[in-house]
Amino acid sequence: MATYERETYVDAPLEDVWEFHSRIAGLEALTPRWMGLSIRAVRGPNGEPDPAVLEAGAEIDMTLGPLGLPGDSWTSVITERTSSDERGLFKDEMHGGPFARWVHVHQFSREGEGTKIRDTVHYELPDPVRATSPLAVVGFEPMFRYRHRKTKELLEG
Repeated sequence: MATYERETYVDAPLEDVWEFHSRIAGLEALTPRWMGLSIRAVRGPNGEPDPAVLEAGAEIDMTLGPLGLPGDSWTSVITERTSSDERGLFKDEMHGGPFARWVHVHQFSREGEGTKIRDTVHYELPDPVRATSPLAVVGFEPMFRYRHRKTKELLEG
């Protein structure tokens, strides 16, 4: 399985960064418009619609259509979520979607007065028929560069 990683420092308290990333509004704010994100439904671990916090077991049904291309549908499931005074971690996995496998680990750690953010994506590209999927073509670097820059912009004030 291939791996992509990106790390950045945000001059904002861990608590603020963690809370921001724990809500669907955070995902929407950090996804570039050119990715064509459309959230179809969000369910909590017990099936409740639109939970305030994305706990382990929450599901997000979405469509992504980068650069105006036809969208790929997928469901992202929060499979793990833990936090302490010094760090936080949540993991989401793609269930149905354009990749053969996708596991995204979001890590947050207190660094002085700020927070270090690390995104790690473990993925397998789809079979040759799906290799032309817009998500497979666009790549990770532009999207994650945007996400980290936008996180700094929104949370550093």
